[in-house]
Amino acid sequence: MTPVRPRISVYIAHSVDGYIADAEGSLDWLFSRAGTEDYGYADFMAGVDGLAMGRGTWDFIADEPDLPFEGRPVYVFTGRGAGQRAGVTFWARTPAQAVAEWEAAGLRHVYVDGGRLISQFLATGLVDDLTLTVVPVLLGSGSRLFHEIPAVTPLRLVSATPYPHGLVQLRYDRG
Repeated sequence: MTPVRPRISVYIAHSVDGYIADAEGSLDWLFSRAGTEDYGYADFMAGVDGLAMGRGTWDFIADEPDLPFEGRPVYVFTGRGAGQRAGVTFWARTPAQAVAEWEAAGLRHVYVDGGRLISQFLATGLVDDLTLTVVPVLLGSGSRLFHEIPAVTPLRLVSATPYPHGLVQLRYDRG
């Protein structure tokens, strides 16, 4: 059987002004506004068999005793050394190299997280869909969701769902 390129998805929340963390690297602004709603995350994760994240995202969760990924392999993109952890691969790969390895390993659906890494995958045309949850707050500064992307990336709106706490979830496929 010929390997198939895995679907590459983004699922992330951001402020109205496009930040995924505040100037101190905190997500308190998100947790205080999101309430207990799941926003479709469990259903999304049910179809994912691998996760990729940038080093900053990893550093944010690295000290958690239990990672919330239910045994799925995690790939942390980094050029810096890191300690070992079961189920976590630290590597320096381009998005194209990573996708080729995931394809060879038989992964079908990979969730990419972290602003810089998402932008790198978008820049190489490898993101298939994005779920962006807009949180009704202006942070003014912090960690941006999108960084330099050298090409126009057309998207097709699949759905827009408002939630009671004022969040709006936008789902896009690559156009």
